[in-house]
Amino acid sequence: MSKVLQCRQLSKSYKQGDIETKVLNDLELSVDKGELLAVVGSSGCGKSTFLHLAGALDTPSSGHVLINDIDIHQLSDKERSKFRNQHIGFIYQFHHLMMEFSAQENVAMPLMIQGKKPKQALLAAKEMLDQVGLSHRIDYRPSQLSGGERQRVAIARALVTKPSLVLADEPTGNLDSDTAEQIYQLIRSLNKTANTSFVIVTHDLVLANRMDRQVKLVQGKLLPLIDINEQESVIKNSGSEDSEHQVSESHV
Repeated sequence: MSKVLQCRQLSKSYKQGDIETKVLNDLELSVDKGELLAVVGSSGCGKSTFLHLAGALDTPSSGHVLINDIDIHQLSDKERSKFRNQHIGFIYQFHHLMMEFSAQENVAMPLMIQGKKPKQALLAAKEMLDQVGLSHRIDYRPSQLSGGERQRVAIARALVTKPSLVLADEPTGNLDSDTAEQIYQLIRSLNKTANTSFVIVTHDLVLANRMDRQVKLVQGKLLPLIDINEQESVIKNSGSEDSEHQVSESHV
């Protein structure tokens, strides 16, 4: 199966004075075409840093990010911006819609940036809004939409360029449970329809468990979530065995 995203020995450090903080440490990851991947981890562990590197919004200290076999950090700034616009979609916890524009205009914006004619871009935006169930809201501005509707517009905007990869940062984190369920169903449906890969950073373990695969960011590396559970089980079992051994010795 073809790989949409590959991270190889990806590292990122921040330096302030003489103090260097390593956020990502030789991180490895491969994401298949059409895969839904959840990334979980504690606050401050580097999840947003990882998304920024994977989405060509920041540059690594070392290592490589390949999208469709293109090493994106070997591109010039201009080439990287163009690549990002054509191949990567972004969904944020807070929709980041432009409040002065309608839903249709917001969704059309990435296509206009590509150089598409306004009429063509607006038609594609309308079709995308139809797919996310907002055909009756295309002329509404974000202030006139509910939180769930705004997030649907953000999803439509992320997918209107037909990217091979969508990076989502807490896409349901600001929504009530019913709306969050609707957004999950929408993502799953669009994933199947377009065979688009999604990498979703979330604190919601219920949402994470419904993805095709789950990984956890720990000490700058991504580990399969099942490995984390197994490690915790081993630690607990080891602690129990030590306790039993101590009890046995106390009776000798």
